[in-house]
Amino acid sequence: MSKNKVKIYQTKEITTLATMKYFKLPFLLVWRIWFYILMFSTIIIMLPFLLVLTSDEKYYPTFWKMVRAWSFLLIYGMGFRLKIKKEQKIEKNKSYMFIANHASLLDPWVMIALSKNPIVFVGKKELVKIPVFGFFYRKVVIMVDRGSEKSRKRVYEMAKKRLKNGTSVGIFPEGLVPEEDIILAPFKNGAFSLAIEHQIPIVPQVYYDCKRFFSWNIFKGRPGTFRVKQCNFIETKGLKIEERKKLKQKVFTLTYNELKNDKLYMKDTNKLNNE
Repeated sequence: MSKNKVKIYQTKEITTLATMKYFKLPFLLVWRIWFYILMFSTIIIMLPFLLVLTSDEKYYPTFWKMVRAWSFLLIYGMGFRLKIKKEQKIEKNKSYMFIANHASLLDPWVMIALSKNPIVFVGKKELVKIPVFGFFYRKVVIMVDRGSEKSRKRVYEMAKKRLKNGTSVGIFPEGLVPEEDIILAPFKNGAFSLAIEHQIPIVPQVYYDCKRFFSWNIFKGRPGTFRVKQCNFIETKGLKIEERKKLKQKVFTLTYNELKNDKLYMKDTNKLNNE
C-alpha cells in the first residue's frame, strides 16, 4: 500500500472515530444526568426514614441497611453490575479498616454494597455543599479538612468513638481522585494510624473498572461490569504507631500491583507516572 493511501486510510479512521465520539456525547450527557435524577429522587422518597435514622447513632445499623439497598439501586440503575472476588470474608459485628483506590464518584457506593457490616466514612467537607445530599452527608460522614490540623485531630477522635461501638471505618487513602494517567496516588497516613491504634485488620479492596466506566470525566463512560477484588486482610495486631509507614507501603504496593497487572485498567491509564 502506498504512503498516500495509508494517509487517506488513517484520515478516514480518525474522522470516523471523531464522528462516533460526537454522536455518543448527547447520550453520555443524558446518562450522567440520569445518575443525579436517580440519586436525588430516591433521597426524596427515603426522606422521612432518613430524618429518623440519622437523628441518633443507635439507629445507624438500620440506616446502613437502607443505604446498602440504595447503593445497589444506584449501581444497577446506572446499568452496572458487580463481579466480586473475595480472598477473605469479613466477620459479623467486627470492626475493620476498609481501604480502596479512588477514581470514581461511585466508589463509596461500591464499598457500601460490599459490606453488611456498618461503615462510617471519612470524607471531604466540600461534599456537604451539595443540596439535600449534603444534609445527610454531614450526619453520617466524618468530615475532614485536610489543610487543617484541628480538623484532622477531630477526625481521629470521632473515628475512635465509632470504632469502640463496633462500627468499621472506610477511607480512600489517596486523599484525592488522581489524574487519569496515574495508576495510584501516594497514600496518606491517617487510615494506617487508626488501624494500628485500634488493632483492627485492614481490608484492601481494588476497583478495576470504576475509572473506565464512570470516571469524573463526564465525556467518558458506559454501562458495564465493575470488577472488585477484596484481598486478604492485613493484620495490625502487635504493630506500633512507628510502623505505620511500613504498613502504608505494604498496602500501597499490594493495590498498585493489582492495578498495574490488570490489562483493562492499564489500557485506560495513559501514562505510568507512578513508576
